[in-house]
Amino acid sequence: MAHSKTRANDGKITYPPGVKEISDKISKEEMVRRLKMVVKTFMDMDQDSEEEKELYLNLALHLASDFFLKHPDKDVRLLVACCLADIFRIYAPEAPYTSPDKLKDIFMFITRQLKGLEDTKSPQFNRYFYLLENIAWVKSYNICFELEDSNEIFTQLYRTLFQVINNGHNQKVHMHMVDLMSSIICEGDTVSQELLDTILVNLVPAHKNLNKQAYDLAKALLKRTAQAIEPYITNFFNQVLMLGKTSVSDLSEHVFDLILELYNIDSHLLLSVLPQLEFKLKSNDNDERLQVVKLLAKMFGAKDSELAAQNKPLWQCYLGRFNDIHVPIRLECVKFASHCLMNHPDLAKDLTEYLKVRSHDPEEAIRHDVIVSIVTAAKKDLSLVNDPLLNFVRERTLDKRWRVRKEAMMGLAQIYKKYSLQGEAGKEATKQISWIKDKLLHIYYQNSIDDRLLVERIFAQYMVPHNLETTERMKCLYYLYATLDFNAVKALNEMWKCQNALRHHVKDLLDLIKQPKSDTSSKAIFSKVMVITRNLPDPGKAQDFMKKFTQVLEEDERIRNQLETLVSPACFCKQAEGCVREITKKLGSPKQPSNPFLEMVKFLLERIAPVHIDSESISALIKQVNKSIDGTADDEEEGVPTEQAIRAGLELLKVLSFTHPVSFHSAETFESLLGCLKMDDEKVAEAALQIFKNTGNKLEESFPHIKSVLLPVLQNKAKKGPPRQAKYAIHCIHAIFSSRDTQFAQIFEPLHKSLDPANLDQLVTPLTTIGHLALLAPEQFAAPLKSLVANFIVKDLLMNDRLPGKKTTKLWVPDEEVSPETMVKIQGIKLMVRWLLGMRSNLSKSGTSTLKMLTAILNSDGDLTEQGKMSKPDMSRLRLAAGCAILKLAQEPCYHEIITLEQYQLCALVINDECYQVRQAFAQKLHKGLSRLRLKLEYLAIFALCAKDPVKERRAHARQCLIKNINIRREYLKQHAAVSEKLLSLLPEYVVPYTIHLLAHDPDYVKVQDIEQLKDIKECLWFVLEILMSKNENNSHAFIRKMVENIKQTKDAQRPDDAKLNEKLYTVCDVAMNIIISKSTTYSLESPKDPVLPARYFTQPDKNFSNTKNYLPPEMKSFFIPGKPKAANVLGAVNKPLSAAGKQSQTKASRMETISNASSNSNPSSPGRSKGRLDSSEMDHSENEDITIMKTSPLPGKKNDKREDSDLLRETEKPRGRKKAATVDQEERSLMDDTGQEQKPKRGRKRVINTSPSESDEQQWSDEKRIKDDLLEAEDEQNSPPKKARRGRPPKAASSSLTKEETPSKGRRGRKKAAPPVEEELDDEEEDEGDRENMDRKVRGRPPKTQRKSQHRAETSEVTDESVETTPQKRRGRPPKAPQSQPKKSTPSRGPRSRSVFTKEDSEDELDISQESIDDVHQEEEDGEEEEEAAVSTKKIRRRPTKRERR
Repeated sequence: MAHSKTRANDGKITYPPGVKEISDKISKEEMVRRLKMVVKTFMDMDQDSEEEKELYLNLALHLASDFFLKHPDKDVRLLVACCLADIFRIYAPEAPYTSPDKLKDIFMFITRQLKGLEDTKSPQFNRYFYLLENIAWVKSYNICFELEDSNEIFTQLYRTLFQVINNGHNQKVHMHMVDLMSSIICEGDTVSQELLDTILVNLVPAHKNLNKQAYDLAKALLKRTAQAIEPYITNFFNQVLMLGKTSVSDLSEHVFDLILELYNIDSHLLLSVLPQLEFKLKSNDNDERLQVVKLLAKMFGAKDSELAAQNKPLWQCYLGRFNDIHVPIRLECVKFASHCLMNHPDLAKDLTEYLKVRSHDPEEAIRHDVIVSIVTAAKKDLSLVNDPLLNFVRERTLDKRWRVRKEAMMGLAQIYKKYSLQGEAGKEATKQISWIKDKLLHIYYQNSIDDRLLVERIFAQYMVPHNLETTERMKCLYYLYATLDFNAVKALNEMWKCQNALRHHVKDLLDLIKQPKSDTSSKAIFSKVMVITRNLPDPGKAQDFMKKFTQVLEEDERIRNQLETLVSPACFCKQAEGCVREITKKLGSPKQPSNPFLEMVKFLLERIAPVHIDSESISALIKQVNKSIDGTADDEEEGVPTEQAIRAGLELLKVLSFTHPVSFHSAETFESLLGCLKMDDEKVAEAALQIFKNTGNKLEESFPHIKSVLLPVLQNKAKKGPPRQAKYAIHCIHAIFSSRDTQFAQIFEPLHKSLDPANLDQLVTPLTTIGHLALLAPEQFAAPLKSLVANFIVKDLLMNDRLPGKKTTKLWVPDEEVSPETMVKIQGIKLMVRWLLGMRSNLSKSGTSTLKMLTAILNSDGDLTEQGKMSKPDMSRLRLAAGCAILKLAQEPCYHEIITLEQYQLCALVINDECYQVRQAFAQKLHKGLSRLRLKLEYLAIFALCAKDPVKERRAHARQCLIKNINIRREYLKQHAAVSEKLLSLLPEYVVPYTIHLLAHDPDYVKVQDIEQLKDIKECLWFVLEILMSKNENNSHAFIRKMVENIKQTKDAQRPDDAKLNEKLYTVCDVAMNIIISKSTTYSLESPKDPVLPARYFTQPDKNFSNTKNYLPPEMKSFFIPGKPKAANVLGAVNKPLSAAGKQSQTKASRMETISNASSNSNPSSPGRSKGRLDSSEMDHSENEDITIMKTSPLPGKKNDKREDSDLLRETEKPRGRKKAATVDQEERSLMDDTGQEQKPKRGRKRVINTSPSESDEQQWSDEKRIKDDLLEAEDEQNSPPKKARRGRPPKAASSSLTKEETPSKGRRGRKKAAPPVEEELDDEEEDEGDRENMDRKVRGRPPKTQRKSQHRAETSEVTDESVETTPQKRRGRPPKAPQSQPKKSTPSRGPRSRSVFTKEDSEDELDISQESIDDVHQEEEDGEEEEEAAVSTKKIRRRPTKRERR
């Protein structure tokens, strides 16, 4: 080497053979030619050629001169670079260049030449590739490690390679680049931040998208050098994340993007970085937390990520961010859930609890995205989501926000269609989501028109897709109907009824439009438009759009014709779709893509278009039923027992016969129905008879061969069939045959002659048949009927007790256990009523006589003969029959006039009968008559008496009935402005005088100044006034106040000279006045009009008499607590509301839904009382206020971010004037939530009760103790009525001291869960039958856990009954109550077993189904005849335990 240096020092340059000197004196082309030869020479040399190495040393030094390194020609520079690369190879490991500056210049020069790699099409590309290959293979750049400027050299090299890499390069180029760069990192001592940035910048999303090949190169490099580069990456993130030194790198702002990319490349690169993220998740900076959450969402949610399993502390810390105070962070967490569920099903369990909390988030967007996340995962694979997650979606269908409800409903619909309808995941999946169809239809009970329209759309598109072929569509509907629960069936029936009604409204509108224009027709059109508008979303805008649509219909005959076709009964489904298409196309405009007017018209067309049912569909449905009858259907495969399928199919046809009667007019259909009449199943035959009744109006002339076969069948059914079939047979004959008088005579005569009181078992059907003949043809059989009623019904049946009843302590038994004699008597009562309703005249005084008979039954507790032969359940049945009969007669104007006030008051007391089932069935009949506007307003006052009902469920039912009926009347007055002359019978506020009068005559109100009795009066008045005063429309508060003032200036018209009775009347008025003053701030304003008092109840005011005296005792003042009344949210139903999550919440303190009959409010020595009655002030909440568990907020800084279902109940409850104990322990306070909804108790927590309080404490807080007592146990009323029980109102135990006033609970905003609407059954008898069956089911179906618990408690307890003085006088109608036990005086006796009425599993699927749909005012008179026989079955009422029992 020394020799070579000598040679080099000589300065003589030796060129390869054939190569002349290369200098600036030759041309560029010549220089290139010579350099190529030099390149060839160096290329062929290897490291072992020592002589050649020495020979060409000076040439090597010459090629590194500035002349070549800075030569302007790129070809020259390329050839020189290739030579230099070979020189480094040949002379390795020592380079012939010793100057650091020269080495730097050389490597920077080579780096610049590598840019030529960019153009893969260049003719010189191979030479550039050779250069890259050479320096990569030799690792030439490693020489630079010793240089001070090595970082600059390496950085420039990396930048150059990342710049030139492109998709034109093959794998070899990529590999050599990685080799070259990785050797620098792996063999170097350090990696500078600048060099690291050069690599990492290619991972930043913006750069990544610009140059995917550079990203792949960086990714490969990092994978290759992971172990070596990891400390430098860790240091970088430490500087930025932990120390906040963002200036160390320009990539500091992309730190989270880099972490994600590095994790995806190789998780080992971040082994020391990930713990730092846990710290960042707890940062005080919202934006920083949000960035980390977004990062971790991608890292945890990535398909193959195992980060959650590998780093559990970080996973748990991340889950905590679901409860972050910052909304965008919670939103990001929720969005992440979808990917996590789909990619990591094993994490679903961890996510469930957090998603539950977020499904109740106060932010609408978060609740919405919870639904989206769960539904997205479920649509991908149902197994990815567990039942609790699906239940969160179910709950949100009742969210207060429409957007959330819509998302939840649509999500469930899509899941149902995919897995149930299309069966994509097998039968197990279908079973798992079988509840969805019921839940979606339950939403039809909501009051919002948007909800109802969406249910209709979901039904048409997802549950029974209208685009299916007819046979398939009907099969789908057939099995859907067979598997729906009771309430879903009612909702579906209601949906069809609403659509049918709207179709008729549109048809009426078209008829009006075609009439000549006049003021009358314009008013009629406007009125009809208003009716249609109420069936569309956003009625305000819809009204304008409907007016515009009406103008279009008037002007455009083609659209009018299309719409007429659409609403025609004979319209086919395919034809309907074509009409809708034509109308929307005509009204649409391409220039206006979003057209609100067109959207409204689409909503209307969607509701009225018969897309499911036409004559072809009915034929297909009949064939499907026939297949089930023949045993050739897929019933078992569909999971439906054949008998259930047939019965459901006939029920479905029966419903459709109401809404689409014309579609049944075919011989094939009628022949199939004839076959059903001959089946043994009574339900099937009944349904077939009803279908004939609804659809057979043209049968006689169009299908004579059917008529000839049908008539004998109907006659036989009328004479010998079951009672319900006999009834329908009579109505069929009446509807179908023109010769009905002849047919009726052929049926009446033999039945009339065969009546034999000795043969009781054979009397029910004849009496039913004759009763309906009397209703439909009263004049035809006037004489024999009068004789029949007077002699046979009254004398032989009602006035005789032939057989002694079974001795039992029960007050009610199922139908099959009722004695035949009682069933016959009930039919006899019904026959009399039908006969009177048919005559509609009291000229013969038959109505007066019948009313006397009915009131005699009530006065005698149901035992008309008072011989003591009848059993208590039979007496209960007859009381119910008599009460309902009076209600039925009261609906006919001619009989309403002759019902005396005493008879009305006696009838009213049935709603407080001692038997639960009597109260329940009577309330339902009362509600039905009122909601159809058939019963006068005074009958609405009867519901006020329900405030004293000991069963919370009955009070809630009565409240909903009041709300429903008040709103029906208000709505009717809005629609019929011209009925002002009927204001006295329609304006809901006019119920106040009737209520005051009824309460003044309350048999419980004996002592005028008795505080406890006045508290009862106050509760009854507030029960009605609370709803009336929830809205102050037209200054109604002042109107009510004026009405009460006016009553005080009159006398009781019933007994105007009775001073005590008048004093009672004035005292009740003062109670009402105090309620109004305490609950209203506008009562003192001028009344909008002067009230008119009913002359039948009150005398004319005496102008010389000014009654300003206050009749209330001073102690009563403390019971009137100021505060606004709660807004009466109009729920559509009158029973237990549908629960969102499938179970009803309740606290451990509220395990009683039926509170005790014991009461401490009444003076036991009060005359005229025979049984105690619960005072509603015992409860510290009203019948619609339940108790909830307060949940603490999961979010820091928020009070109540986590909301249970109760958050969806919009309660604006203000102080109610009820007593609330002030000494509730801390645990009980935690049970109170401001929404007023009951929550379930948590298991294992025991209730601590101080069993030995001081006497003064016990006196002071007796009301509170009573509440606690109520909430523990209750008594089975009908199985064990109180000993020595008499009919009438129970005595109340001694009064307790005054309690502290109730603390008002704040109302929380939220959507109230709507209970099913009060629905009119297609036939009253069916409703009664349904009531009975469902109540049987309800009692039988109670889950046993809670029952066993309550039974165990009751079995180990003893009852302490206080001796209570009772008067021998009987009083009517109140439920019995066990008197409240006293602290010291008590005599033990064995208490009956008690059973819990509600259990944890109670849900919307176990609804009390005494729901009725919105009633049609013009329902046919014959509807609703089979009332009490199907009323109700056993219902359990619990009792409060005494102090001794609790010990």
